[in-house]
Amino acid sequence: MFWTTLIGVMVFCASTGVALGAALGLTGLVLLHVYSNGATSLAVDAIWSVFNSFTLSAVPLFILLGEILLHSGVSNRAYSAFAPLFRRVPGGLLHTNIAVCTLFGAVSGSSMSTAAAVGSVAYPEMVRRGYDKDVIVGSLAGGGTLGLLIPPSLSFLIYGALTETSIGRLFMAGILPGLMIGLMFMGYILVKALRHPQIAPRDESGLPLRDILRGFSQVWPLLILIFAVIGSIIGGIATPTEAAGLGVVLATVISFLWGDLTLRKLLDAIFHSTLLFAAIGFVVLGATILAQSVSILGIPQKILSAVAESGLGQYSILMIVVLIYLLLGCFFDGLSLMIMTLPVVFPLLTWLGYDPIWVGVLITIVIEIGQVTPPVGLNLSVLSSLTKNEISLGRVATATVPYWLIHLFALVVLTIFPVIALYLPNLLF
Repeated sequence: MFWTTLIGVMVFCASTGVALGAALGLTGLVLLHVYSNGATSLAVDAIWSVFNSFTLSAVPLFILLGEILLHSGVSNRAYSAFAPLFRRVPGGLLHTNIAVCTLFGAVSGSSMSTAAAVGSVAYPEMVRRGYDKDVIVGSLAGGGTLGLLIPPSLSFLIYGALTETSIGRLFMAGILPGLMIGLMFMGYILVKALRHPQIAPRDESGLPLRDILRGFSQVWPLLILIFAVIGSIIGGIATPTEAAGLGVVLATVISFLWGDLTLRKLLDAIFHSTLLFAAIGFVVLGATILAQSVSILGIPQKILSAVAESGLGQYSILMIVVLIYLLLGCFFDGLSLMIMTLPVVFPLLTWLGYDPIWVGVLITIVIEIGQVTPPVGLNLSVLSSLTKNEISLGRVATATVPYWLIHLFALVVLTIFPVIALYLPNLLF
């Protein structure tokens, strides 16, 4: 009866076009009213507890940090600095896309912002140089997903706030997997460019080492920003919220002095940040109510008992969880999906013996895959719009398939070698 009510209310809300946050919250309130003697007041207590969390207050600040950098045009300088390094490597500027996405992800925290910032610079320049358009958008969509894994990450912030897991450990856990996936992307691009040279014209002109180093010297403001934000958290000098506040101040100063940020653009960044956090916060609100109802009714415990009696192995259950995420990733954006599923998935995987930090990395990677999975994949929509819809959403999705598969391979590697994610957290904390 419970599952009938849960699915029925969710399907009804979806069919009427209700926002996801409202659908989740309404479902939770109905469950509380029907199955827990009308204990809907408990939902209010749960909402207050989550939104009063000091950790969650870092989310709007990191969103604002990314928006300031996006509006300031500093991605132009970063791209110009990295472009000469890969000039003579097969694949050329395609490698630059991945490298700059990795760097920008280390100050943005958002997959969509990373794809938009780098794509707006890279796409017109690479089209002018004769690169294959589908290959360009594929590399940008794949590289953009690194924004969720490389710290600071909105995914890790929300995961840590909702599961009471160390944000500092989560940030450190994302570094090596993020770099590993970035190198896998570059390896794929290298092989593809060697097999099909026409997709990426080679630039045989030489460039003195001095000029390459001079180009890198131009990105020192971004490196200072990364060190200030991540270093203050690792060193225990600041909480994630304090580090985010410091990052916003530094990003504003850097963008005014080094980029082309104006007061008008700063106000636009604040406006867009407010809208984005409001959307995320509404989903958190609805998911909190649903999580409270699920918890009061003992659903996680019932699922754990069912799993224990099923006889399935640890890895079989993990595979089922990943497949469910891949399926749901077709219909929900990544952060909403994570918020919605954590109340069940987190206790299940930790009960099976998986490390909570490792689980955070796993969930972040599977929601990254959702960012490039149609029809809802946000990175696909961003890049299709950047091309002025010259390349359809379907074409962008097709071009991104290799990066989708690389993410799946990375999941296998991390499952076999969890130390890749856990080494830095254990070393530094």
